[in-house]
Amino acid sequence: MSGPITEAARGKESKAFAGLTSGLAIAVLGAALAQAADLYRAFGLQFYPQQYMAGILALSVPLTLLVYDFNGERRRGSPPWYDVVAAAFGFATAAYAAVRYPVLSELIFKLPMQGLIPGTILTLLVIEALRRATGRVLTGVVLLAIGLALVGHHLPKTLAGRPTDIDYLFYYLAFDPTAMLGTPLLIVSTVVVAFVFFGQILLAAGGSDFFTEASMVVVGRFRGGQAKIAVTASCIFGTISGSVVSNVATTGVITIPLMRDAGYTPEQAGAIEAVASTGGQLMPPIMGAAAFLMAEFLQIQYTDVVLAALIPAVLYYLALFILADLEAARRNIQRVDPKLIPRAIAVAKAGWYFPLPFVVLIGGLFSLHYTPEYAALLAAATVVICGVLFGYKGKRVSAMELFRAVRDAGFAVLDILAIGAAAGMVIGVLSITGLDFALTLSLVQLGGGSVVGLLIVAAVICILLGMGMPTTGVYILLAALVAPSLVKVGIQPIAAHMFILYFGMMSMITPPVAIAAFAAASLAGADPVRTGFEAMRFGWLAYLIPFLFVASPSLLMQASPGVVILAALSAAFGVWLVCIGIMGYLRRALGAAMRLLFCGSGLALLIPAGAFEGALATDIVGGALGVGLLLREFLARRVRDPQQAVAAGTPAASGK
Repeated sequence: MSGPITEAARGKESKAFAGLTSGLAIAVLGAALAQAADLYRAFGLQFYPQQYMAGILALSVPLTLLVYDFNGERRRGSPPWYDVVAAAFGFATAAYAAVRYPVLSELIFKLPMQGLIPGTILTLLVIEALRRATGRVLTGVVLLAIGLALVGHHLPKTLAGRPTDIDYLFYYLAFDPTAMLGTPLLIVSTVVVAFVFFGQILLAAGGSDFFTEASMVVVGRFRGGQAKIAVTASCIFGTISGSVVSNVATTGVITIPLMRDAGYTPEQAGAIEAVASTGGQLMPPIMGAAAFLMAEFLQIQYTDVVLAALIPAVLYYLALFILADLEAARRNIQRVDPKLIPRAIAVAKAGWYFPLPFVVLIGGLFSLHYTPEYAALLAAATVVICGVLFGYKGKRVSAMELFRAVRDAGFAVLDILAIGAAAGMVIGVLSITGLDFALTLSLVQLGGGSVVGLLIVAAVICILLGMGMPTTGVYILLAALVAPSLVKVGIQPIAAHMFILYFGMMSMITPPVAIAAFAAASLAGADPVRTGFEAMRFGWLAYLIPFLFVASPSLLMQASPGVVILAALSAAFGVWLVCIGIMGYLRRALGAAMRLLFCGSGLALLIPAGAFEGALATDIVGGALGVGLLLREFLARRVRDPQQAVAAGTPAASGK
């Protein structure tokens, strides 16, 4: 009899644990959304922003310790006693910090034990929550920063920082407004959380299915339409989502089988989906919430960030679109089976209201000048209202689905909140020790004193530090560690921040830890490493264009309209030519010499006219050579067509 009783007891324990964690997840999200909607002040509650952030940590830190086990895996059963104790300490110390912050923040130089002990415990528990939620990379960066703060004054003179006592360091990290309870956590716990909630609500209402079907209607009837559906749908949904992997899983489950069945290899199908989902984080107007973070870091208008990001993002997707199309031509992949393409009227009728949240969002941001988090809440509310009243394909959003969306959003932001707190710690260490200046100087020296050398070093560091982290975490960390060194050597601040964002995102598709490519490979049944290298090929432009807009910010719309238009048009033509060279196919297979000529002419066109004195000549030469190459190929094809009429569908002979 003891067996069934034990199992029943375990069942009750698991249900109690699930109820506790679900309640905490909803509380985390509710507290953040209340701040985003300014409800606290509406009800007469006045407090420091740091008190709000400490309150968020009082909910998120224990939830993270309960949800993730010691190895960082999502827990399936009830937690052991030591995790329960750690969670209790996390709640108690963070809640204490929230209540006592006004007093404790003024006593940093006195270091009273009433602040030192809870502050130290909270800091250590936040680091442990970070390790469980995100892995070792960022945790190692935080621990390295703390270690440098303690021993950095013993380093060589160029790297040395100010000496810092351990008790002062931990008190500072816990209670100074430039450290753990600083700007990164504030932005994450308001703006980013609001957009994660918007994405979860849109997903629950069927938004992902609608955008996929709408993409089928728009591009499914073209050659290689299966890949173009993936590119279009992932771009639209990816700009909302702050998680590339989530976007891959959401849209890829539909698009990857379509591409495989059409004739793309499993590695190509996974790579196209991974690159398309990654690019969503670079596409305005939302950029996975990175646009709002960048505006805050640079202290500029959000609209300036959107305009700066537009041309590079369009070129990124143009390159992916062209490569997918040329691959379809090379493999003779036809359009999507008309039987699989839904009727445009049916799609529009079923999901006519899905564009409305974006109208509300963009109108709120650009016309009404609402805060990003408030505009995101209004957009989410629009989805809820339309989903409940009208539904999608005859199915209205139920109360249980809304509950799950809210709960899942609460769970989804745990890693982002931990990253925000950790990024604040890193910034705090750099500030308190003066290591920010030493780090900048070291990166400049590592780059050999040249701007190009520094950019190459910075690109490698961005890819390495970005491995395994969500968009917001990647950007916040790199904005603190790498961007200042780029600005120091004279690079425009917005170009420097766009540079680190691009290479931080490239960590998602660059082996050995290409998490987006690996996630797509698992859906495609493909080899992960080969999928990663395929993703690098399809996403080639993202490795090049950051260097170009640093050399000439005209690609970031930081020039006169005429110069910007010229740079954009010549770059678009250059992208087409390079893609032809990479694929080795236009209307027939190309030989090695022709591929090199296409790539060379395209690269010449990609160089903005303002990159250096005489750079306009590269556009002229590249354009003339590109036009000549295209004419040669089209005329050669016309001559050969009559001869090949009886052999339609067979591969053409290689060109030279």
